[in-house]
Amino acid sequence: MCAKVNQALPQRVVSVDVYRGFVMFLMLAEVLRLRQVSKALPESSFWAFLADQQSHVPWIGCTLHDLIQPSFSFLVGVAMPFSLLSRKGRGMGAGSLWLHTLKRALILVLLGIFLRSMHSAQTNFTFEDTLTQIGLGYPFLFALAFVKRPVQWGAFGAILIGYWLFFAMYPLPGPGFDWSQTGVTADWEHHLKGFAAHWNKNTNPAWAFDRWFLNLFPREKPFLFNSGGYATLSFIPTLATMVLGLFAGQWLRDRNRELLRKFIVIGVILLAAGFLLSALGVNPIVKRIWTPGWVLWSGGWCFLLLAVFYLLTDVAGIEKPFYFLKVIGANSIAAYVMADVLPRFIDDSLKIHFGAGYANWFGEPYQVLVAGMLQLLLMWLILRWMYVRKIFIKI
Repeated sequence: MCAKVNQALPQRVVSVDVYRGFVMFLMLAEVLRLRQVSKALPESSFWAFLADQQSHVPWIGCTLHDLIQPSFSFLVGVAMPFSLLSRKGRGMGAGSLWLHTLKRALILVLLGIFLRSMHSAQTNFTFEDTLTQIGLGYPFLFALAFVKRPVQWGAFGAILIGYWLFFAMYPLPGPGFDWSQTGVTADWEHHLKGFAAHWNKNTNPAWAFDRWFLNLFPREKPFLFNSGGYATLSFIPTLATMVLGLFAGQWLRDRNRELLRKFIVIGVILLAAGFLLSALGVNPIVKRIWTPGWVLWSGGWCFLLLAVFYLLTDVAGIEKPFYFLKVIGANSIAAYVMADVLPRFIDDSLKIHFGAGYANWFGEPYQVLVAGMLQLLLMWLILRWMYVRKIFIKI
């Protein structure tokens, strides 16, 4: 399938903004608290399904909510070729480009730490947040943007194979292993068996690294484990996800022939590869430690989602129905910060002015949903105000 497009390169690709808006909407929509609605209505399979899709899986597998971080990382890679083209067009040389890249990476890391420290007694030095993970890998992504495609594919393969070996060669817990240091028990229901046990929660080399690395920073108490199993070193396979986005961005920039078909074929191949690795016990699909199987599986979904938005907006020219998402996607950093900062402030303000039961319009089970919808609406209106006035927060 070949799309007819203008020869002139647009300043922004609509499908990328819409896809980014969709991802950030999923993040902002956490204020809807669908899990609480589901608990209040335990007999409803409808709310149970929505609640599951707004929650992360305990370990292996994937929900819609699990695709937020890989999509955000993937889109960073997609934007890289356009960013380079724009900055080179403004006369920036290699030195200036590298300086901007390193500054951006540092800001992303520091912003991630700041947001994770907002409700802590002291700075929470943690590096598994989406922004910190992207920041740690961003300079490497920038370097790969300048090499030839075979080298990029080689780097992608080396990351996946190397990170797979890193886990596969790490010893499994022995008979005398102290499970109290991991936050899980030996009989945790989500533990993987056999060879796949090398990718179990908080018994892997990424966990061991963090027990050393994170304790180099001042902490309220020594770091033993991350309760979710997340790890600093996940930025390495996250870089592979960004490299997949880099490929997609280069094809978009060059208006590669049969672009839509390419996105779909690659998406299906990546999904099949990730599924086979997991089904055969070679490597499980685990988002929390960003396994190579997860890179392939989530990368496949990223390509397919981009293909859908590309078909609807850039090919079919359907833009008006996606205005809601476009407003969010054009200011993704602002939306990201809003999702962490504003909901509590908005909720407290509404309670002050309208009373604690301001959202009890449809009964107790739906109170958190109504409150979340109001918070979401107010955040979108702020983003729209910025969009109309062409105020875009960039790093």
